[in-house]
Amino acid sequence: QVQVVESGGGLVQAGGSLRLSCAKSGSIFSITAIGWFRQVPGKEREGISCITGDDGSTYYAESVKGRFIISINNAKNTVYLQMNSLKPEDTAVYYCTVGGLGTIATMEPKEFAIWGQGTQVTVSS
Repeated sequence: QVQVVESGGGLVQAGGSLRLSCAKSGSIFSITAIGWFRQVPGKEREGISCITGDDGSTYYAESVKGRFIISINNAKNTVYLQMNSLKPEDTAVYYCTVGGLGTIATMEPKEFAIWGQGTQVTVSS
């Protein structure tokens, strides 16, 4: 059974950096897209970045473009989200998720089949 586990969240000051990791067990990444979503209480889950396991195509939401970098290590079955220049509005629970290769085009949460438990990121001002 495929599972994903996030790590790397924490508390950081505005302007700082964090790197989130998403470790995947089960089938390999190359036939999937791996996405990062975030959610704050009372708001919908926001898709912020995604990468495909076959050719490394990437997606970034406008809210994080230029600050966050997604990367993949297929040998380690791990996806990373490097978050730089963090802002208080980046505070949220961050989730890693896995879907088919086509999910990068829509970033619809319902199209991603497997979700991690989430990791809290808190950015203080």
